[in-house]
Amino acid sequence: MLYAVVLFAPLLGAAIAGLFGRLIGDRGAQLVTCALMGVSALAATIGLSALGDPPTTVRLFTWAVVDGFVAEWAIRVDGLSIVMMFVVSVVSFLIHVYSIGYMAHDPGIPRFFSYLSFFTFAMLALVTSDNLIQLYFGWEGVGVASYLLIGYWYTRPQACAAAIKAFLVNRVGDFGLALGIAATYFVFDSVQFDVIFANAARLAETDIVVFGARFDTLTIIAVLLFIGAIGKSAQLPLHTWLPDAMEGPTPVSALIHAATMVTAGVFLVARFSPLFEYAPDALALVAFLGATTALFAASVGLVQNDIKRVIAYSTCSQLGYMFAAAGVGAYAAAIFHLFTHAFFKALMFLGAGSVIHALKDEQDLRRMGGIWRKLPLTYGAMWVGSLALVGFPGTAGFFSKDAIIEAAWVSEAAFARYAFLMLLLAAVLTAFYTGRLMFLAFHGRPRDPELAAHAHESPPVMTVPLGLLAIGAVLSGWLGYVMLDPSGGFWGGAIFTQADNRVLEEIETVPALIKWSPTLALALGLGLAWLFYVGAPALPDLLAQRLRPLYAFLLNKWYFDELYDALFVRPALRLADRFWRGVDLGVIDRFGPDGVALATIEAAKRAVRLQTGYLYHYAFAMLIGIVALLSWYLLLVRG
Repeated sequence: MLYAVVLFAPLLGAAIAGLFGRLIGDRGAQLVTCALMGVSALAATIGLSALGDPPTTVRLFTWAVVDGFVAEWAIRVDGLSIVMMFVVSVVSFLIHVYSIGYMAHDPGIPRFFSYLSFFTFAMLALVTSDNLIQLYFGWEGVGVASYLLIGYWYTRPQACAAAIKAFLVNRVGDFGLALGIAATYFVFDSVQFDVIFANAARLAETDIVVFGARFDTLTIIAVLLFIGAIGKSAQLPLHTWLPDAMEGPTPVSALIHAATMVTAGVFLVARFSPLFEYAPDALALVAFLGATTALFAASVGLVQNDIKRVIAYSTCSQLGYMFAAAGVGAYAAAIFHLFTHAFFKALMFLGAGSVIHALKDEQDLRRMGGIWRKLPLTYGAMWVGSLALVGFPGTAGFFSKDAIIEAAWVSEAAFARYAFLMLLLAAVLTAFYTGRLMFLAFHGRPRDPELAAHAHESPPVMTVPLGLLAIGAVLSGWLGYVMLDPSGGFWGGAIFTQADNRVLEEIETVPALIKWSPTLALALGLGLAWLFYVGAPALPDLLAQRLRPLYAFLLNKWYFDELYDALFVRPALRLADRFWRGVDLGVIDRFGPDGVALATIEAAKRAVRLQTGYLYHYAFAMLIGIVALLSWYLLLVRG
């Protein structure tokens, strides 16, 4: 019953605010959704007491029965789902409360809070799923909710375009996930997790025939599932939707990037660790793409000028860390970083929202500066989040991020050393762009004196959630370090590793230089950021001029959008134009609206002219008809 409350309380809030928003008003919608979200968060916190217990399943009802196939709606309670329920519900509750202040003057408050709560429900349905059908429901649920929230300000063309882009790019990944689910059912004859995981070892090193070619069965399934994760978690090459998702309100950005949606892919790989452990080629792909994405997104974040886009690329990069950890066999480290990242990344986004709120919706870092004294609470909270992001000793990121880098060093999996080098370099870049964000936003002279003059601290309804998240950005690392227990007792069997996977044990034995390399990386990155934006502020422009091609390459995000435009968008538009001209205009319109339909209309117009309404016209027409009939009779019949 406790976990049913966690799951369905947000759904109830979404239904009440969405259906009765006009009746209960803005304040009523805020209070109902926040209160029910608080109930869900409280229940999830109480549920932490079950960590370490054997996995259980709470069956609620039979969902679908089709010709012997049965899909039930059930809540899977194990270490992985308990942690995810806690993260999603608690962070979402704080974002709900923060939204009361941030969205105070928006005309569609009930709609916004309804979407927000539905988003949370869909993510909770995903992480508590006991079978692939229920997981797919939650997976698509967060996709629909993200579309609604990214395009929430639907009168803005940019917001509508960003929502459509996110929806379409995710459809590519979701198609892979759907194929993976179909392949899993075909191979295992079940969609139940227990059945699939129990038979994974038996099907290892077996083959499946696809279009006449033979492939490793579990590798094919794992790769297809991972394609779904690539789209949802914005990894290369399906990452392009994530930065544009910043067109939604800032609380939406925080919820998407911190606790829901983008973490779904990491959860999926960890949940299916019993399959991935027997599919080393699939794990190699996970490690390679994760490490590459971490470096790619960090490099792009160096030169972005929109405060939210910098943090968005940071999310993309940190997700790469999580996938790299899973790819080298450290699934627990991936979820540990997901856990800590939820707090400090939500803190970063909500802190950025506080800055935007204070500067009259300005998001360009080049127009900020010199405001740290006017926003002391926001400034302090964002520094806590920034230090946690770069892995400063004592913060949450120090424990989880360093564990991933150490795991990449000790692992013997394919691309492990490649991952180590990419992640370490990404750590330097992360520290640099994070320092750049803080120094440009808060320090130096005001670049726009008028904006800086009107800057003010946000109300308590926004700063209190920032304070609580700041506490989480520090304590979550200390409290969650138990997740790295090599015995796996914390997870209660929710995460599976083979006997020869000793990555978590061996990270305790890495050389001191490797252990402290992430700290050295952050010191280098922050030091360079201080030099560029405080010590010698003319240096960035000078370097950008000297390295113009590299600067343009990074500013244009490695030209992925332009590449996709050339490869997919323009050919599709040309093909559509040909079909329009050749089929629509040349066939359908020519023989339809411009052919038979037009002829019918013209004939009807002429026929209408015969209906004058005058009796003598009709009498004359009848006389002509009679004369014609008599003539026909006399000439043809009698003659």
